[in-house]
Amino acid sequence: MKYGILAAVAVSVLVSGCQRKAEGQTVAVVNGEEITAPDLNFALQLAKVPQGGDQAKIRNQALEQLVDRRLLVEQARKEDIDKSPEYLNRERRGKEDLLISMLADRRLNTAQLPSDREIQNFITTHPGMFANREMWQLDQVQFETPKDAALRTQLDKAKSLDELASMLQSRNLKFVRQKNQLDTATIPQEIYAKLVTIPSGKPFIIAAGSRSVANLVAAREPRPLSGDQAKPIAVQTIRKTQTTKSLEGLLKSLRSSAKIEYQAGYGPPAGAKK
Repeated sequence: MKYGILAAVAVSVLVSGCQRKAEGQTVAVVNGEEITAPDLNFALQLAKVPQGGDQAKIRNQALEQLVDRRLLVEQARKEDIDKSPEYLNRERRGKEDLLISMLADRRLNTAQLPSDREIQNFITTHPGMFANREMWQLDQVQFETPKDAALRTQLDKAKSLDELASMLQSRNLKFVRQKNQLDTATIPQEIYAKLVTIPSGKPFIIAAGSRSVANLVAAREPRPLSGDQAKPIAVQTIRKTQTTKSLEGLLKSLRSSAKIEYQAGYGPPAGAKK
């Protein structure tokens, strides 16, 4: 009789545990799976909800999106997608990316704040980002980077986009003409310093892997940043640069102390810089 009572109690506990309810910290239950208040708050944080809106409506919309996600995830598991090799590879890569990102964030948050002198020096030495910042309207020609070095040299010497396009066309090389916009604040200083010396009306070519883009600055709109606008951007950029250097130094140290073994034919070439 005693064991019968204990068994009944155990079954009761198990059943009650399976019957989750939307109460307390649980804001919703989807087919037995809880959505908690921290889940909802994190979703709202990612959504970067603006102040002043209908908070109850925004919260409800975010919760409904979480419900939809849980339903789709549940269906994906029913179809055994979570057991596929592709899923497992992407899950591992996603976890690695998240850990590296959070490591970088930790380095950024603990980096020493630059002094006023360092901030002012950065602003002065990066005119394209601050005093001389402009928004460029670009006419572009996008094409596959030619393997012929002589042709690449000829394209670099083209005095106009039309001339460059004619060179490509005469060799039956496909290209696409398009328009684009570029904020000079996003251009690395060493590249910006070269671009501003290019004569007006002459295109410049930027190669990225197997593709190249010829650019012509069709219009320039001044958008300078100074004073209270410039300082926080300078601080943020300096700290990001510090973080990048910190991670590069850390990685170099980790590589020097790590035991790394490559299968024959897979390692870096002899004498390659690691």
